[in-house]
Parts: sequence; structure tokens; C-alpha cells
Amino acid sequence: MNYLYLAVAIVSEVVATSFMKESDGFTKVVPGLITVIGYAVAFYFLSLTLRTIPTGIAYAIWSALGIVLISAVAWIFQGQKLDAPAILGMAMIIGGVVVMNLFSQSASH
Repeated sequence: MNYLYLAVAIVSEVVATSFMKESDGFTKVVPGLITVIGYAVAFYFLSLTLRTIPTGIAYAIWSALGIVLISAVAWIFQGQKLDAPAILGMAMIIGGVVVMNLFSQSASH
């Protein structure tokens, strides 16, 4: 259940961040509201996650998946270009999180 909470937190943060761009500096009401609500949901579910998953591990997963998912949303829906170094860097971030989760004594298994 804890990783489900983390997944909800990550997806909510990705939605919020994506709509932040669409809010045009919070000058558009609906995208601005979606941003605020999305972050509220994200932080609430992250707080539930932190009851059992160590903070560093949860935040590493949150950050890595957030970066990749937000970049994918921006590429698909907002016309952001991703070059080879950007993709390689994101793969290295994901690789680091995988190493932490598989081999670190800090990760909850």
C-alpha cells in the first residue's frame, strides 16, 4: 500500500507541475487551481508514504520518476525537445534509484 501512496503522490505532482506551465504564471484560474490541488494531493500522499518508507528512498523514487514523467509529458504535450544527453541523464537517475533500492541497506525490503 505504501508504494501505491507514493505512486499517487508522484502522479499528482506530475499533473500539478504540468498544469503549472499551463497556468501562465497563475494568470489562468483553472490550470492554477489544478496545480494547487495537485500539489496538495501529492504532499498528502507523500506524507503517508513517509510513515513506512525511509525519507531518502521515497524522495529518490519521487524525484527520479517525477523527472522522467514530467519530461515525457512536456515532450508529448508541450513540444519540449529531449536530446540524447537529456535522455542519458534521466536513465542514469533511474539507474541510481534502482541501485539504491536493490543494494542499499537503507531501502525497506
